[in-house]
Amino acid sequence: METENLQIVKDSIRVIPDFPKPGIMFKDITTLLNNKEAFKILISHLTKRYKSYNLDYIAGIDARGFIFGAALASHLGVGFVPIRKKGKLPYTTVSEKYSLEYGFDEVEVHIDAFKKEDGTKANVLLIDDLLATGGTSAAASRLIERVGANCVESCFIIELTFLEGAKKLNVPVYSVIKE
Repeated sequence: METENLQIVKDSIRVIPDFPKPGIMFKDITTLLNNKEAFKILISHLTKRYKSYNLDYIAGIDARGFIFGAALASHLGVGFVPIRKKGKLPYTTVSEKYSLEYGFDEVEVHIDAFKKEDGTKANVLLIDDLLATGGTSAAASRLIERVGANCVESCFIIELTFLEGAKKLNVPVYSVIKE
């Protein structure tokens, strides 16, 4: 992405100090979403990046990944699949657990989410707004593989590099903004 455009996207993200607890600098992407110029720049950039990837689906992680993933899927002309927190999907699912600071959580996807009519393995891009410690994203990429698809890359709008979350992922990682 051109430096000028990258700056427009960066400047559109509001930082909220001490949310949800002291010491956290929360990256609020709602101000990116309601900035039509910044959002258009971002989706155009991602469309250009991924148009040659031969993707079949975009998988977005609950919940902010849904926003970016659905917009990108529409621009690329591919399907969108939500990866949800446990208990939110109505059909037969496969789930993957991951560690939290104090316990575990789970993400799940419909068992038939990435089916292709010709029976070949679907190419999937995983997307979310933020890569921090990488637990959720690593579980989501494993989940994609477990249901028979190929997770070609994980894409994030922001990566907090000091937390080294990319090291937990078993797929290539692309981040628009690295901090």
